[in-house]
Amino acid sequence: MSASDFERRRELLTRAAIAAGECRKCTIGYERRNNVYGEGDPRARLMVVGEGPGETEDELGRPFVGRAGQLLDRMLAAIALPRADVYICNTVKCRPTAPGLNGPRNRAPEPQEMENCRPFLDEQIEIVAPKVILALGAPAAKSFLGRDFQITKMRGRWYVGPRDTPLMVTFHPAYILRQTGGEIEAVKRMVWADLKAVRTKLDEPPPSLVAVSSSKGDADETHQAGLFE
Repeated sequence: MSASDFERRRELLTRAAIAAGECRKCTIGYERRNNVYGEGDPRARLMVVGEGPGETEDELGRPFVGRAGQLLDRMLAAIALPRADVYICNTVKCRPTAPGLNGPRNRAPEPQEMENCRPFLDEQIEIVAPKVILALGAPAAKSFLGRDFQITKMRGRWYVGPRDTPLMVTFHPAYILRQTGGEIEAVKRMVWADLKAVRTKLDEPPPSLVAVSSSKGDADETHQAGLFE
């Protein structure tokens, strides 16, 4: 892909981010500090979609930069994907909050908020044109697959996303961080299986080419033990 195409896509994303920053369709548009549009390679083969910005993301204007973001970076690195090679965004670009004892607390985005913000997400997918989309958490999955989606029963399968893009759903890093005791080991195994499936899908050659093996698709199982520490 040419350098001119890279610049074209980056410019389109920059313009779209400005438009998203001006949006005030939702109450959270007036409450947030920064619009968290998204970041990464404008021609990334993998797009990661979370539910919404948290407190740290709202402060810095970047997606996945808190504890959950640090874990996501390790998850991506375990399948040989540096963060810079991926495009990362959320279903909504403003931090959804609810009143808390110590100030506003994070909450999942409401269906109407995701609907209002969906044109921005669709535009990102159209510009980046990823080979695979990885949805993190139930809200992100429901934004693509409907309100009846149950992540504990339906994650780990391939679905058809926008632009007929293969779509995988796995648990949100924040959910992983909340697990304790024996539950964490079961969650680790499921997420690791999902990540390996994503890596394998990315390594598949275009239909016009003869399939060839790829060492990247056989990520070492020993990654799992330290991946979520």
